[in-house]
Amino acid sequence: MGPAAGNESGTLDFVLLGLWAPPALRPLLWTALLLAYLATMLGNGALVGLIALDRRLHRPMYLLLSHLALLDAAYVSTTLPQALAHMASRRARLSLARCGAQLYVGISLGSCEALLLAAMALDRSLAVCRPLHYTTLVTPLRCAALAGAAWTLGFALSVPNAAAALRLFPFCGPRGIRHFFCDIAPLLSLVCADTRVFEANVLAATVLVIMVPFCLIATSYTRILATVLRMPSASGRLKALSTCASHLIVVILFYGTTGVIHLRPKASYSPESKQVVSLSYTLVTPMLNPLIYSLRNKEVKAALGRLCGQRRGTHFP
Repeated sequence: MGPAAGNESGTLDFVLLGLWAPPALRPLLWTALLLAYLATMLGNGALVGLIALDRRLHRPMYLLLSHLALLDAAYVSTTLPQALAHMASRRARLSLARCGAQLYVGISLGSCEALLLAAMALDRSLAVCRPLHYTTLVTPLRCAALAGAAWTLGFALSVPNAAAALRLFPFCGPRGIRHFFCDIAPLLSLVCADTRVFEANVLAATVLVIMVPFCLIATSYTRILATVLRMPSASGRLKALSTCASHLIVVILFYGTTGVIHLRPKASYSPESKQVVSLSYTLVTPMLNPLIYSLRNKEVKAALGRLCGQRRGTHFP
């Protein structure tokens, strides 16, 4: 299927060329992606359900965690079902409006996650550095306000970049996007005009939305480390660090992938490497996050054990 030609009025279609794989391996790739998507939705859905059902988890830390799980489920659903449908039907034509919607939602959800991870870092910092005042400083209402602010700011701050990427520059030539979803970097390769000013603006916005939360996270963990080093007992230090371990691993996964792809110059990308890194942060990270929190968090494992015990008790009195 060849790319569609656009007309002078700006009505045009894009063609997603999808994930590259040898023809013999494409059915295997499709099956693997489908199983990974189902595992991601199941894992994040189970985490949200567990937090909702167990009253002992109705605390600020787990409220923020449930928002993270919802974000991950929404993020992977923005790109992967469409990619799977395109791979199965071999029809990957997107209108400008659909491409723009996917671009905007994807950027927004990524921004929301960066802001939410910063809110979670602040929560952990107060829990470790000010344990006696934690329950008065971090109330469920304030926690809900932080989560709401992350969602609102993430979607609001993404409007200019998404609008500019689709409106300011003329697209010309073949409109095949060498990617499995609409993203800024592949779209810029189709633009006929000079995009240096726009790329500088995108980089500035990325620094604002991605790196400012990262600086807040780094500041929080600096405070945590300073507090832990002042603790007299090794068991106290280990307990304090263990409460932050899951969040820190998730932060490393998130910034290790999004930072690589959004803070490198466009010219340094190859389409294949971009697809691999993009697949990491759109699928692999959301799939691993619930596993990280469930396997490393004693309270989550205890809640799961209680739920399973209740179900066994219901069936076998």
